[in-house]
Amino acid sequence: MAACSTSMVECSVADEELPESDQDGPPGQESRGVQNPRVVDLIGLDQETDEVYLVMLEERPWGSESGDLQLRQLEHKFNSYLAYVLDGHLVEQYPQYAGKAVRFQLDCATSPGDAERPFLTAVSNFATGEDIRFVVNVMV
Repeated sequence: MAACSTSMVECSVADEELPESDQDGPPGQESRGVQNPRVVDLIGLDQETDEVYLVMLEERPWGSESGDLQLRQLEHKFNSYLAYVLDGHLVEQYPQYAGKAVRFQLDCATSPGDAERPFLTAVSNFATGEDIRFVVNVMV
């Protein structure tokens, strides 16, 4: 099961370096997806819940990467999103979202399996402690 530190989520996997993300987009624009922690994939305002949502895209099936690479990439992405929100960058770039509840939404191509569920639970619990809602949405 993943362990959480007091500052950010830490997944109990090897601390190997993650490979650099691919640059699939136009020159000067980085690719989106869980594999690239430097990019917030999508930001918007949910009119029904009045929550600001930050979407993480996972288009690969769970378990498609060797070892725990996919979970380590998700860990880095989640921690980047936490820093973006908690350090005030979200409100700095989008002042209209000041004071709104925040939701991190993991949009994935397939349902997480047994191997991913403990980590996703740890992420959700940690986010809740920071007053951020974390949801998993399987895209159809």
